[in-house]
Order: sequence, then C-alpha cells, then structure tokens
Amino acid sequence: MPHSNLLAFLGNSLDRCANHRSDQEWLNRLLEQPSTRYIHMNGDKTAVSDGKLQTFQQANSTEVVLLGVDESGHGWFASSTAAGEDLTDLRSLAVAGILPPGELAILAQARSLLHWHERHGFCANCGAKTELRDGGYCRHCAACATDHFPRTDPVIIIALRHGSRMLLGRQSAWPEGMYSTLAGFMEPGETIEEAARREVFEEAGIRVGEITFHSNQPWPFPSSLMIGLIGDALTDDIVIDPKELETARWFERDEVQSMIQGTHAQGLKTPLPLAIAHHLIRACLQSS
Repeated sequence: MPHSNLLAFLGNSLDRCANHRSDQEWLNRLLEQPSTRYIHMNGDKTAVSDGKLQTFQQANSTEVVLLGVDESGHGWFASSTAAGEDLTDLRSLAVAGILPPGELAILAQARSLLHWHERHGFCANCGAKTELRDGGYCRHCAACATDHFPRTDPVIIIALRHGSRMLLGRQSAWPEGMYSTLAGFMEPGETIEEAARREVFEEAGIRVGEITFHSNQPWPFPSSLMIGLIGDALTDDIVIDPKELETARWFERDEVQSMIQGTHAQGLKTPLPLAIAHHLIRACLQSS
C-alpha cells in the first residue's frame, strides 16, 4: 500500500528513554556517539533528498531535543535550522507518501517539540530566561525554580450521522469543494464527549447523543492530538456559526461515497487519507 494512503504521523518506533533523559551524563554519551543522527527543521520543513529523509552528524543550533533511540541503539536528536530552498514541509511529505510512516512520525515529534521550545524561552511564572532540561522534555527557570513541560493540545473531531445522512462542513480557508467532519479544541474541565457535544452545537446547532471513540492521530501543526469520534445526532436543523464554518449540510451516504472516490458531480471532496477525518468518514459510512 502506498504510504500516501495511510493515516499520517503514526508508527514512531523510537524509544523516548524517559527513564534516562534526565541523566545529563547519559545524554552526553549519546550525543558523542558517531552513530547519533540529527534532524534539522525549520518550522515544519526538513531536508529530503531523492525520496529519503536527510539526517546529519551534528546539530545546527545550540539547543537540541532528544527524539529517542532506535532499535540499533543509535540516538536521534532534532535541532532548528535556517530556512532553505531544499526543505520540504510535513504536509507535502505526507501527501506524497515518499517517507516510511515511522520516519514521518519522528518528524512530527521533532516539529512539535522544537516549536514548543522556540516559544517558551522565558518563564511564564516570573519572566526570566529558561534553560532546556531532560533532553528537551522540560524547560527550567533558575530564577523561580519552576519547571515547564511541552504540551499537547487535545482536539475532538467527530463524524456525525443522522439516519442515512452524515453532517459535513467546510471552512473558507480550505481547498475548493472540500468538506470535512467538525472539530474543535477541548476546554478545561471537559470530558471528550462533553467537548464534542459542545463543539457540534456551537458550530452547527446540532444536539448530539451517543458518541463512540474510533481512533486518534498526532497532528504536528503545531502540537495537537486529534481524538476521532463517531456520534449520533439527536436533531437535524443546522444553524452554523459563521465565525467557525462557511457552510454545513447533511449528505446522503451515496453522495459521501462519491466524494471519497473523487467522482462527485460538483467536484466536492473529503480530506485525503493522511488525515483522521477521512477515516472517520469511511467508518461512519460503514456503520450507518
């Protein structure tokens, strides 16, 4: 199966060495090994040549983050680099399907970690400069002794059915003709189900009943976890929030099937298989 037909950013096989990365002597030994490899990233772009991920023998900046150790015992680290014409962004790599899934997942980890460090150089508690600790899984403030840890933002994404129909919406920034499932960030004090019901009602005015978990996906833009759900609508009158959606409507299953297959008469389409929304839509079709 081509990599482009797979859900992207899954399959990271590196051992993240959580029990060792706070040991600076252990980290130093790993950094000094000739077999240790470095990924260089500028934002969500990295170096790929002839369809292969390019790794290097040294970092490109003073701060490096540990990604883990591979099955051969080789260390993998990531560092930020300057922009370059020969760098390719993660979305393009995922669409092209030229990298093995595990490597794309490693790049997602690197992107999310580096992005967090680039924006947390100063303490949110006292404003003093922070320093990287634990191989990149902590930033420490010496001024007030506060530790800060990389965060992942949970996002619910839900395929909603009502009888034989499915609710799909679109945002104006999306490619022309693209419709997808509804999604939104979880808020403090919410369960996954509560967040899904709130988001759907806020965006489309639909009340949601039973919800089941389907799958999840790391989404490194910059650091989210997409929590994939399938839900049953209790109502079907759509009232969209124009700040969130350009439009939303109910689609019959045959029309959704044509959107997936790329044969829709008006050119409407669903997200590509690299995104969890595609797989939620397929699963919802099969279960309705």
